[in-house]
Amino acid sequence: MTDETTPAADSAPSTPSRPAAGQPRPEDVRTEEVEPLHVPMLRIIEAGLVAWVVALVVTLVVPALHEGDRSWWPWTCVAGFLLGVLGWAYVRRGRGNARGAA
Repeated sequence: MTDETTPAADSAPSTPSRPAAGQPRPEDVRTEEVEPLHVPMLRIIEAGLVAWVVALVVTLVVPALHEGDRSWWPWTCVAGFLLGVLGWAYVRRGRGNARGAA
């Protein structure tokens, strides 16, 4: 009797399969170098900034979203906007890791 972790005594060890006739071996196949996809990071950050401003306006216009236990919600939007501005400035500056992001 065997469990899932031990192989059965009568099973043979698996051997790597050979490629079919006419097929190249894996070590003979050449792959093309894949270029990284350019992502417009400034546009993405700007969209996030707009989303934080919209969220701030909505939380300030709807009283139920900024009164009582939810009084911290507008400050979350302000913090998200300020951190987004910081990220935008970092990517816009284009030094260090953000060199190719803009």
